[in-house]
Amino acid sequence: MQFAIIADIHGNAPALRAVLSEIDNLNNIDHIYCLGDMIGIGPETNEVLQMLFSRSDTSMITGNHDEAILALAKGQEYPKSHSHVKKHHQWLLDRMDKYFIQKLDQLPRTIKRNIEGCSILFIHYQIEYNKINEHISKDPFSSIVNPSIENLESLYIDKNEDLICFGHHHPLHYFIGQNTIYLNPGSLGCNDKPTAPYAIVTIKNNKIKVNIKEVPYDNSSFLKSYHKLRVPERDFILKVFHGNQI
Repeated sequence: MQFAIIADIHGNAPALRAVLSEIDNLNNIDHIYCLGDMIGIGPETNEVLQMLFSRSDTSMITGNHDEAILALAKGQEYPKSHSHVKKHHQWLLDRMDKYFIQKLDQLPRTIKRNIEGCSILFIHYQIEYNKINEHISKDPFSSIVNPSIENLESLYIDKNEDLICFGHHHPLHYFIGQNTIYLNPGSLGCNDKPTAPYAIVTIKNNKIKVNIKEVPYDNSSFLKSYHKLRVPERDFILKVFHGNQI
């Protein structure tokens, strides 16, 4: 059994297209798991969601950006922790095809699988089980500041899966603990170079093997689109999330 892990696309269609093309060309990937934050930051919301929802081999969960934009779309309380990006989220929502609002709203926060005898949790970030159904406005999630095996084991102390796949934190995280492997392939859509990371997980004979991948792509038009479309907070976004590549 082999499956691909992608996370934090953040409205970057050419990066997603490059990764999906490579996965499809491999011809041996059984499934794709997308770990949330499909939208937010990048302006290509509809293009990204169309690619993902049109596939039959892809399972998705929601991330904080997805849920914050959904809260706006449904007239619900918006998370105070995201107040600094509310204008940006509203700009994205105004341009989103309303067809995708219902599609996003039907997605779960977590997916659990037992594959070849290994228990696996797919989650965007740590949410305690007693808070798993709390609205995004309640800020139910917890984050790590300094990634390490000790911090991850402390953060996910209420989880006992063999493999925990998560996103949210944009750098790569790959730690092997005594009982659990922690994997974050890194942000597919936000990088300081024109590459899109993802991971392939192979499970055979109760053994888990992780292969970290990185796909080069042309991001020049995508980066220029921030100015062309006058995306709110574009200068900050290009500096912090794309390393001032233009």
